[in-house]
Amino acid sequence: MLRVRGVYSRRSRVALNPMTRIYTSTHIRRPIEQVFDYVTTPGNWPHWHPSSLGVSGAVDHSLDLGEWVTEDFLVAGRRGRVVWTVYERDHPRHWAISGVIAGRQNGGTVRYTLTAEAGGAFLEREFTYVAPSALFALMDWLVLRRRIDAESREALQRLKRVLDSDLG
Repeated sequence: MLRVRGVYSRRSRVALNPMTRIYTSTHIRRPIEQVFDYVTTPGNWPHWHPSSLGVSGAVDHSLDLGEWVTEDFLVAGRRGRVVWTVYERDHPRHWAISGVIAGRQNGGTVRYTLTAEAGGAFLEREFTYVAPSALFALMDWLVLRRRIDAESREALQRLKRVLDSDLG
């Protein structure tokens, strides 16, 4: 599911700073607490998210409010480094981080919402970001958001394989 929201100019009907929302979800055959702790521990990200090249800082535990981590990424063919800071946490149901890309004033947010279900947990992941320029907004509309959506879907497929595989 993709949604693009933004402020529109009446005159040109062109979005100014449009927001893109990438939504993915999956069911994982693990208790909700285990899924939450795994996805919110940055040291695990490179094991399941294809865009995560490496992490540094607080990487060995589930991050709490105000904690931050630095991640090197490759998203839709673009390399960069982002500092993520936890701004919401309700263990084991909700966790959200806000990122700022090195050399820029913007980044995005990632939210995880988990629901306990029979036989495991339902995980929802939402990645949102704002286009910093009209050129980026056009590239996002033409190419980037589809690539990011595909990477996000692949990430949850990998996560499901990693967490479900230990169960045999």
